[in-house]
Amino acid sequence: MSTVTTQDPDLLEPIETATADELRDLQLKRLKWSLGHAYDNVAAYRRKFDSAGIRPADLKTLEDLAHFPFTTKQDLREHYPFGMFAVPRKQVARIHASSGTTGKPTVAGYTREDIDTWARLVARSIRAAGGRAGDLVHIAYGYGLFTGGLGAHYGAEKLGCTVIPMSGGQTEKQVQLIGDFGPDIIMVTPSYLLNIADEFERQGIDPADSSLRIAICGAEPWTDAMRTEIETRLGLDAVDIYGLSEVMGPGVANECIETKDGPVIWEDHFYPEIIDPQSGQTLTDGAEGELVLTSLTKQAMPVIRYRTRDLTRLLPPSARSMRRMARIAGRSDDMLIIRGVNVFPSQIEELVLRQNELSPHYVIELERNGQLDAISVRCELRPDASSAARSRDASALMLQQQIKAYIGISARVEVGQPGCIERSVGKAKRIVDKRTLLA
Repeated sequence: MSTVTTQDPDLLEPIETATADELRDLQLKRLKWSLGHAYDNVAAYRRKFDSAGIRPADLKTLEDLAHFPFTTKQDLREHYPFGMFAVPRKQVARIHASSGTTGKPTVAGYTREDIDTWARLVARSIRAAGGRAGDLVHIAYGYGLFTGGLGAHYGAEKLGCTVIPMSGGQTEKQVQLIGDFGPDIIMVTPSYLLNIADEFERQGIDPADSSLRIAICGAEPWTDAMRTEIETRLGLDAVDIYGLSEVMGPGVANECIETKDGPVIWEDHFYPEIIDPQSGQTLTDGAEGELVLTSLTKQAMPVIRYRTRDLTRLLPPSARSMRRMARIAGRSDDMLIIRGVNVFPSQIEELVLRQNELSPHYVIELERNGQLDAISVRCELRPDASSAARSRDASALMLQQQIKAYIGISARVEVGQPGCIERSVGKAKRIVDKRTLLA
């Protein structure tokens, strides 16, 4: 794994090295505009603000934003498909949407100026990750309504990179093209990058021998243990990119390769807050809670205090003038409560990756035994581990004991042969809730 310790300041935009006062002045100016734009042009926001007895003119300081109402995914679904747009539909140059479990996706619209802003922020993100003009970028995010593929694509082109628009799937071809084209950077979900590493090894190729030197991973939570796994196996630097389609897409925040200490939130375009998920009270920087984002420059679909459901902390600036976010600890709506104990999939992942004989692929299954919830963890051996039933049983017992010791729950653990866990070609599905299937 390479280590980058220097950063050419001439490559940075002035805002990336601005003073705190300069940044806050810009944020306040843009926040006033965004609130007014939403109130004047989106009936749903006008009703929300009026019901709360507040107007855009009431915002005098950045701290006043805490008095404005939240926006949730339910708001977007209730006004499906175009009810949250702040410009006439004819001015919307592109529409993206995220999948929904209720049958209705959440829709996001972009003007041409929005798309250009998005491309510039993804270009800034790739540059922060160590990318430069002329680099060859292999994009393995899915294209289409999902924002990952096209968001990465436009940003890489904006930076001056050469783009390989591979999309997700066709893992054997992914490996072939990486070998044939020699890309410098891959943009991909972390779970699918591990699938690609598996395919390299299946073909008898050491993934660390590939041309890849940087992986920009996002679209799903991943732990430091998974970062270590990726960097060790592929011999590269893996950095975290953060985004969500309701706010923009990838490029809301990105780690800097010289520090790798959490994604820098591009605060000149998105104002972050941390709230208590239950009370909605705003928390101070450093406290863990739910990330709330307000767009400062979006034209087609401004979002005001959008509840992301992602659990994290706001950290002080380091490599840039803007605050960072800690690695996502989980989602408030993904938290499992097993017999009164709060459990996040990331906690299970860390324990799986502590065992050298286990691969990073796993599934959590929830069942109900009578009136009580039960949890099972299915995982698999690495190809180079002993496949004897005795070894699998010993690994299962060890993981079961660690889950009990570190998380405080009793779990059934099953360790299978290498390759028995279904692979994803995008976001990994970690949880199977059989309670709802039987309800």
